Amino acid sequence: MIKLIASDIDGTLVKDGEHELNPEFFDVILKLREKGIQFAAASGRQWASIETIFEPIKEKVFYLADNGAYVGCHGRNLFLNTIERETALEMVEAIRQTPGLEVLMGGPDVVYVDSHNQEYISLLRDGYRFRTVEVEDVAKVEDQIIKVSAYKTSGIQAATKDLTVRFEDRLKIMISGDMWLDCMAPGVCKGQAIQVLQENLGIRPEETMAFGDQLNDIEMLENAYYSFAVGNAREEAKRAARFQADSNVNYGVLKVLKLLLR
Repeated sequence: MIKLIASDIDGTLVKDGEHELNPEFFDVILKLREKGIQFAAASGRQWASIETIFEPIKEKVFYLADNGAYVGCHGRNLFLNTIERETALEMVEAIRQTPGLEVLMGGPDVVYVDSHNQEYISLLRDGYRFRTVEVEDVAKVEDQIIKVSAYKTSGIQAATKDLTVRFEDRLKIMISGDMWLDCMAPGVCKGQAIQVLQENLGIRPEETMAFGDQLNDIEMLENAYYSFAVGNAREEAKRAARFQADSNVNYGVLKVLKLLLR
């Protein structure tokens, strides 16, 4: 019996370039809960951004935010994994020194930016709906650090190849889509976050279903027996999954969940 469902958001639940769910998801998730099945939204986004997407049922969903660095529910932090400050600030400076990149530093509840690029800031606030704080210098912020990210409009993997090699032994580095490189504390990932929920809810991998499309979803897929890659997923994600759903454009996840209700 399935007791836990976890799904990525961008590229999996929502269409490319969009930031809102098909409203039918809300009704399906509530019906799944009536059957004793929990739902967790897993994303590189911060929890506040995820909450805006699930607004009508925001109290009924677990948030595996910042690629698993934050596990919580409706503003309550249940698990937090911070980055060692010196390493985080070294990565911030390395991103700054790499042409074409914007930097973002994530705290438990807000993200900090010191960019003068208003299009980038608008994307964070109005697109992803992050709780964004503009500061003079993110390196001077006195807050816990759970994620450092580099942003590029496209081609992020090639642009950050040297950064990945330089920091891969000190940070968990994940590529999310074609625009984001996310850095967390060593060992932090969506897969670890799923394990936290499983252990605390008494749920086994054999009772878990997961959906994803990107490299940062692979560990999550590996921690669920019923693992699905959506049709538009990267080949690496498809190889990690046992099953394949329809694409995000065709609401592949929603189709599988509706079948589960039957």
